[in-house]
Amino acid sequence: MEFSINDLAAMLNGEVEGDGTVKVNRIDKLQEGKKGGICFLSNPKYEPYIYTTEASAALVRRDFKPKKKVKATLIRVDDPYTSFTILLEEYQKTLTFQRSGIETPSFIDQSAKFGENLYFGAFSYAGRNTIIGNNVKIYPQVYIGDDVKIGDNVVIYPGVKIYSRTVIGNHCTIHAGAVIGSDGFGFAPQPDGSFKTIPQVGNVVLGDNVSVGANTTIDKATFESTIIENGVKLDNLIQVAHNVVIGSNTVIAAQSGISGSSKVGKNCVIAGQVGIAGHLEIGDRVTLAAQTGIIANVPSGEVRLGSPSMERMKFLKSFSIFRILPELNLRLKQLEEKTINLSAKIESKLEKK
Repeated sequence: MEFSINDLAAMLNGEVEGDGTVKVNRIDKLQEGKKGGICFLSNPKYEPYIYTTEASAALVRRDFKPKKKVKATLIRVDDPYTSFTILLEEYQKTLTFQRSGIETPSFIDQSAKFGENLYFGAFSYAGRNTIIGNNVKIYPQVYIGDDVKIGDNVVIYPGVKIYSRTVIGNHCTIHAGAVIGSDGFGFAPQPDGSFKTIPQVGNVVLGDNVSVGANTTIDKATFESTIIENGVKLDNLIQVAHNVVIGSNTVIAAQSGISGSSKVGKNCVIAGQVGIAGHLEIGDRVTLAAQTGIIANVPSGEVRLGSPSMERMKFLKSFSIFRILPELNLRLKQLEEKTINLSAKIESKLEKK
């Protein structure tokens, strides 16, 4: 990647202060910037580094007022952090989407259809009637079952397993080892104590701009679909069970699990190791703190903590009591001893009378 600072400023709707013709070909940390690199200043505590960095360019806020001379050419933008994220996305595209061609050995069924600029890595497999869009990058050792549909600009990293009839939207990223469309955990208890397998005949549908982390599993529905809506971001090692629906732009951190047929709303933030029981509804804009256990429906807009979960203020009040329980227990024992001693003295006086 090599761009002039003027080109980057146009991309980010920024204003150049300095020599805009200088070329940059690298993204650097502010404190470690070197010639040819571009960095950003967002947090004021890092401001001293803007005066010492050797980077060729730096993103700063439009209202930034330097206290000393800055060597780097400045690009003034509304939000340096967001603008830097945009640059990282473009940089990643140049690294990820530059590959093309079908490597050998690999297998693509004759009935499969694929668009332009496909990269299909060695030892990968695409089954019958698979449809793959334009500019898709499928890394080595990926398995794609029959009747799978994959949109445009999708990246599927090594070792991913995509079961039959899965639908994947545009601009999705699926990281190594993820499994999409495996059987849901459905077993019917029998009179003799055994369990009979319930056939899982549905599928998984991923919307656009979905990210699936490494070793995350998304089970197909018993029937109909397990649905991951547009913009959802799933971290590594997440379990999404059969018939779950996750609303758009929800983010879920690692080691969380969502049980069957539960529905998670839009724009939710679910931290690590959260557990959600089955057949529940989580409203929109809900925040669940790490290790929260959800066993009942959660209304929209709430913040929950604890297991079983509590509304934020109730949890904090309860925790303020819980953490001083040892002290309260000691005081209670002291009061018991004083009460016993006082009772003994009273009884002694009554006996003397």
